[in-house]
Amino acid sequence: MDYRSDAPKILRDFLAYHETIKGHSSRTVDEYFLDMRTFFRFLKLHRGLVPRASELDGIDISDVDLDFAAKVTLSEVYEYLSFLSRDRVRNQRSRDAEYGLGAPARARKIASIKSFYKYLTVKAKLLEENPVQDLDSPKLPQRLPRYLSLEESQQLLSAVGGANRARDYCILCIFLNCGLRISEIVGLNLSDLRGDNIRVVGKGNKERVVYLNDATAAAINDYLLVRKGILADTRALFLSNRKTRISREMVHALVKKHLSAAGLDASKYSAHKLRHTAATLMLQNGVDVRTLQELLGHEHLNTTQIYTHVDNSELRGAASANPLGKFKP
Repeated sequence: MDYRSDAPKILRDFLAYHETIKGHSSRTVDEYFLDMRTFFRFLKLHRGLVPRASELDGIDISDVDLDFAAKVTLSEVYEYLSFLSRDRVRNQRSRDAEYGLGAPARARKIASIKSFYKYLTVKAKLLEENPVQDLDSPKLPQRLPRYLSLEESQQLLSAVGGANRARDYCILCIFLNCGLRISEIVGLNLSDLRGDNIRVVGKGNKERVVYLNDATAAAINDYLLVRKGILADTRALFLSNRKTRISREMVHALVKKHLSAAGLDASKYSAHKLRHTAATLMLQNGVDVRTLQELLGHEHLNTTQIYTHVDNSELRGAASANPLGKFKP
């Protein structure tokens, strides 16, 4: 996405900071742009700077400057949150419009706004006071990650078939054994294969080494035999039928396809749930949480610790240890 032609300078500078200094991916920077563009459009409409009948998604923000941004108030942000929860279309591409963004989507947009104003005050020092410093984020429901059991994981791997069996099996094997993100799998190059490990480029372009177990190494070797017979002008490890790098959408689709073929509910699980599965299975089998943090590429330990609540044997043991546990009146 070329935000540079549509964004005012104050927003371009903020995005460049995240791209160059913070090292965030282009996808993350695009999300920041879209979030702030929607917010600025709402402010222009809310402040009466454009006709009331204006379509929100057509409002030009090229004239937004520091003075405009500095005048924001908490009440305006809460009005914006109210708009998002009631009137914002959930999926712009859907034929049947559903209105009202959920708490996670609203929380992300608020995080973008807070990041923008923190940049203006702390990093760029263009504002003395942060007008959204006391802004509260929507409360998010605490949900435990959904994952496949060991038996279901084996069921999924056993059901893989079709013309691209070697490729698809290899991808599923990496998900379930290594816990990679979908973006990390899509981004793998042939040069990232290093014998018993692979080089992974994660969020913020941070590199880590992920070691391969026997099953994953065998799956990669089997796929490489197929990959060698494909003449493709790309460094990508995983190829589409068009001999180009496989896309995120294709990986999502193949995961759903093989889940259904395995007799599992494809509506309940996704590519990301396979990453949850890998994390959960490793914890259940003795991997400590700090090792898992490094393996998954989590920046903060509390991100990893959610998996410790999925199958906590100590809590189960405590319940069993209660002397009333076997009492029957």
